[in-house]
Amino acid sequence: MQPILGLVVRTVAVAAVALGLMSPALSQGVVKAQYGDWQMSCDTPPGASFEQCALIQNVSAEDQPNVGLSVIVLKTADKQARLLRVLAPLGVLLPNGLGLNIDGANIGRVAFVRCLPNGCVAEVVLDDDLITKLTTGKSAIFFVFKTPEEGIGIPVSLNGFGDGFAQLP
Repeated sequence: MQPILGLVVRTVAVAAVALGLMSPALSQGVVKAQYGDWQMSCDTPPGASFEQCALIQNVSAEDQPNVGLSVIVLKTADKQARLLRVLAPLGVLLPNGLGLNIDGANIGRVAFVRCLPNGCVAEVVLDDDLITKLTTGKSAIFFVFKTPEEGIGIPVSLNGFGDGFAQLP
């Protein structure tokens, strides 16, 4: 179990660095807590006087384990916005964006904002309505596309999301 936990922590740190959450020099973000299926990982960026934390869950498609996502929820440093960032693998069809379904209800799609060497990032500001859906929902499915016709649904557990989100500094 310990080697798997180490791999997960390194994966989370790499995803967080890629998304600008942590600097490469401090990529050993500390997992501060576990909330159901979500981890709270924290680090102090260079020059910052306080820690920045994020809720993180790494998931893979059930039928295609090589297709995975890193789902990251955080508050901006100025505490003015709450963000949902998703790192999808290279090779996804960018014009189709990233889709989200919560408990069978279509929430919508968001565009990818940039691609990095290890994946492409979609980002959305979390409004109160979406936070409520994520907090009260049981499961979410994020959709990426390999072709215009072939969507891949990747399940994300919402177990612990509400508790973890409430604890984000």
